[in-house]
Amino acid sequence: MKERVQKFGRFLSGMVMPNIGAFIAWGLIAALFIPAGWLGKWGPSATIAQMVDPMLKYLLPILIAYTGGKMVGGQKGAVAGALAALGAIASYPQGAMFIGAMICGPLGGWCIKRFDKAMEGHIPAGFEMVVNNFSVGIIGGILAVLSIFVIGPACVQLTAILGSGVDFLVNNGLLPLTAVLVEPAKVLFLNNAINHGVFTPIGTEQALEAGKSILFMIESNPGPGLGLLLAYCVAGKGETRSSAGAAAVIQFVGGIHEIYFPYVLMNPIVILGPMIGNICGIFTLSALGGGLVSAASPGSIIAELFMTPQGGYVANIAGIGVAAVVSFAISVFLLKFFGKDASLAEAQAQVAASKAASKGQTVSADAPTGASVDLKSVKKIVFACDAGMGSSAMGATMLRNKLKDAGITDIEVVHAPVSEIPKDCQIVVTHHELAHRAVASNPSARVIPIQNFMGAPEYAVLVDELTAARSGKAAPAAPAVTAAEASSAPGAILLEKKNIVLNCKSVTPEEAITACGRLMVDSGYCTEGYVQGMIERNAGFPVAIGSHVAIPHGTNESREFIQKTGLVVMTYPEGIVWGEDEELVRLVIGIASQGEEHLDILNRIVEVCETEEDTDALVDNATVEDLYKKLNGLS
Repeated sequence: MKERVQKFGRFLSGMVMPNIGAFIAWGLIAALFIPAGWLGKWGPSATIAQMVDPMLKYLLPILIAYTGGKMVGGQKGAVAGALAALGAIASYPQGAMFIGAMICGPLGGWCIKRFDKAMEGHIPAGFEMVVNNFSVGIIGGILAVLSIFVIGPACVQLTAILGSGVDFLVNNGLLPLTAVLVEPAKVLFLNNAINHGVFTPIGTEQALEAGKSILFMIESNPGPGLGLLLAYCVAGKGETRSSAGAAAVIQFVGGIHEIYFPYVLMNPIVILGPMIGNICGIFTLSALGGGLVSAASPGSIIAELFMTPQGGYVANIAGIGVAAVVSFAISVFLLKFFGKDASLAEAQAQVAASKAASKGQTVSADAPTGASVDLKSVKKIVFACDAGMGSSAMGATMLRNKLKDAGITDIEVVHAPVSEIPKDCQIVVTHHELAHRAVASNPSARVIPIQNFMGAPEYAVLVDELTAARSGKAAPAAPAVTAAEASSAPGAILLEKKNIVLNCKSVTPEEAITACGRLMVDSGYCTEGYVQGMIERNAGFPVAIGSHVAIPHGTNESREFIQKTGLVVMTYPEGIVWGEDEELVRLVIGIASQGEEHLDILNRIVEVCETEEDTDALVDNATVEDLYKKLNGLS
């Protein structure tokens, strides 16, 4: 039951999350330029404010429907879903049809998917484009008509019922009790589902009428988590106490609420602190008339203040402050009298497992494992990534080292693009999102899906399996030197001091990639085409590989823009929140490589950044000279 709820929640939030930027843009334009906004009396404001209504009624619902359709039926499903949503939008010109869009988008994708499956193998050669285009147009048109007469009116009634429910809670002073459900649900990684799948659509409807909504702050309020982490600073012990301060800054300023979840799991009773704190915070917001003009994402104090309407700062700051103080007081009491010593590492591992489960990232459920193989006969293992240039090379190095430590020296471990997996390999290790492509590339191999290429627990399991299978064998002969191993010998200096940039300010992943690309272009490693390939590579498959490291590099197609091999290194002490998995990245290493020359440095990265703690120490303490020597193998 829990898994089904998580899956449904993921699906709802998955339609909204990619479009949060558009919600923020709408909120900022509304807050600044509507008549009651900050610049409402400025001359051009009336013209700019004309965007507010069509953005809310047309752009945002269509974006949601397009995303939902694409999630189910690909690009054609996205178009059909957007067409279907247009009918629902037309049926309700008075307001925003968000719930209709969240129904029509996936429905359009599902219909296209069913049609394509039915037509598979029946389309005459040369007529594929005609059938594809007309099927989208016809199915989308039919769904639009259905939506304007059925789905739209039904959603209007549903919205009215939900709105009445919220009004009932507000009018009877019961809205604060939603925190009893919200706070535990957050620790189960249902926070995005609740916030963006439920509160954002209903809150946007309220903001359309009242100019703000308290619903935007129920889940995103950073106060409860701040109070809990500050309590650990006072009443925690050992590692938890020393780490809680930094976690509090990341949670409150960066908006990464997940960082306090391990502290709850170590002592589950302390969930009462954030729960009661949020209840008091919501009560304060209700009493003072607090609320935001649009969704705050991520839930940081900065985002909360940006989305606060004119005249609402006192109420919102009070709501956040009260939540933090109450959460702190209760959490300190609980830790002093009921707290117990626990392992932060174990709690973080439990959080990682819960987060993977909440995203449906279990190997057995979502990722194919290919063929079964006789482990005694394994002679070649391939690490596969999208381009075969960076993350797979580092993963191969880590597994090769683990096999060597276990005394297994007769297995060749290489890396390759997922589309070019050698046919003579018996095992393929790849990211779970690429597992289907790996099976298609080499159906005879066993595929092992992993979550990240640095320190994946599957490595140890595989080594144990291979060790057990070989336990009865005689000592193997010394293996031939592989190309990857041969390239690890000292050679040309690929990392120049001018391309090591320290203490960069935190930016978005795209901005970090662009900065790396600019350094590469300026150094003559590549042309602008490769930089675009790096951005496309990350969009299709994030280059954050774990251990607080990201290695931006281009797609296979963009390798033609590489002029010579080279690397750039940039450190981000404050960290970058990277990708949908919200990995923290502090070390960014850009790669442009025409061959295998860069593997020497990647091997050293594996050695010096094997764990998050290793990377943190490197980023916090290293100088340009230090990084230059360590990564070029000069020390």
